[in-house]
Amino acid sequence: MELQTERLLLQELSLADLNDVHQLHSLPEVDAFNTLGIPETIQTTEALLNEWMEQQQLNPRRSYTFRITLVQTNQFMGLIALNLGKPHFKIAEVWYKLHSAYWNNGYTKEALLKLLQFAFRELKLHRVEAGCAVENIASIKVLENVGMIREGRKRNVLPIRGAWIDNYFYAILETDFQKNELK
Repeated sequence: MELQTERLLLQELSLADLNDVHQLHSLPEVDAFNTLGIPETIQTTEALLNEWMEQQQLNPRRSYTFRITLVQTNQFMGLIALNLGKPHFKIAEVWYKLHSAYWNNGYTKEALLKLLQFAFRELKLHRVEAGCAVENIASIKVLENVGMIREGRKRNVLPIRGAWIDNYFYAILETDFQKNELK
């Protein structure tokens, strides 16, 4: 499965992505707000990648994890995912991680908008949520720029680098997304 924008291609992961994913997860600046932490070995990353690939095979699907690449060069840029909640609630959570070499170019916003479009149009979801460390200004901007609304703050919920960090809670409804598309 793949999704495409003008500049980006979102494709499901394969073992061929192992080195790219490991490098991405090993960058301290990219890991600054990540609860996983930097992997100790490539085998740690491989186990995570295998878990994501197993999720791709489930029926019904509960998770979609994509590699993000530039259309023009097929260069790996990062990851983005949609994890579905209980079917009755028609809800999901998104997360993303972009290589620092590609920051500040609107790529994350573009990928997230495409993933939200998939969530609402194809999967017929009602609500998509995201969490974000309160100090992660860049991610806050991305979430707000795609129309997500900050609904609250969870205290000391993220274990990051040996400390408990607060998290903002964001969400967008299908009706919010439709209104934003019409603008």
